[in-house]
Amino acid sequence: MQALLAERPWLLALPVLLPLLAAAEGYWRMRSGLGYDWKAWWASLGDVFGRALLNRTIGGGMVGLLLLGVAGLRVADIAMDRWWHWALLLVGQEFCYYWMHRADHRIRWFWLNHAVHHSSEQYALSSAYRLGWSGKITAAAVFLAPLVWLGFPVTAVLGALALNLLCQFWLHTELIGTLPRWVEYLFNTPAHHRVHHASNPEYLDCNYGGVLIVFDRMFGTFREAHSAVRIRYGLVEPVHSYNPVRIALHAWVRLFRDLRGAAGWHERARILYGPPGGSASQPACSRSPPP
Repeated sequence: MQALLAERPWLLALPVLLPLLAAAEGYWRMRSGLGYDWKAWWASLGDVFGRALLNRTIGGGMVGLLLLGVAGLRVADIAMDRWWHWALLLVGQEFCYYWMHRADHRIRWFWLNHAVHHSSEQYALSSAYRLGWSGKITAAAVFLAPLVWLGFPVTAVLGALALNLLCQFWLHTELIGTLPRWVEYLFNTPAHHRVHHASNPEYLDCNYGGVLIVFDRMFGTFREAHSAVRIRYGLVEPVHSYNPVRIALHAWVRLFRDLRGAAGWHERARILYGPPGGSASQPACSRSPPP
């Protein structure tokens, strides 16, 4: 990532630019009579500062170590000197991102950090960069390891992930409605991602794609919004706090509480690696859609 920043110094402006764009959205919402939760905007900014401080402290974390370890076992060396190398990387990264994001929701260990992203009860651009502080500990990005093993450089893989996340920024808004049908069919859009951020039982665990929505359609996790079910944003068990520390650690606190009350190591393993809800046996998308 340091190499990517060295080659693209303009990326350093993003921590300032993105909150400014989110503030502009807030101003527009206020002018339009839609209202805006400015405390949530500040909470997301606090999440950014806390994550930057921790990342500077712990460096690459488990993700960096694991990906570099896999790089030593790679079966090829892709030079990234052809356009189709980059095309393959972007499609492969999207495929791996789908499964990483699905694991974020279906395995509690990965949900510990990802829950932060879903904690805001306001769906706005400021939600896009509320990403949590413990991502390098939970290490969901190891789902990108197959790309490194196949021969893509670690820096290129991490750069593709960063680009994917950046392209998702615009998805986190209610100001954009439904786009042309072909766009909605191929790509992740604000309409699809609003469903993903819903806490209604009918909408849980759907629409995991990053830039594309095709893998959700392929693997049966695609869900559209229904007029009969109004989207409710946030977590099933809300945090009810604007404190960035509490937002970042609330899922960990609940985990330790559940582990302390568990009866034996089998139960602890189920809590740690089972679904975040602890009792759901199937993702919500496998159930029948609402009427």
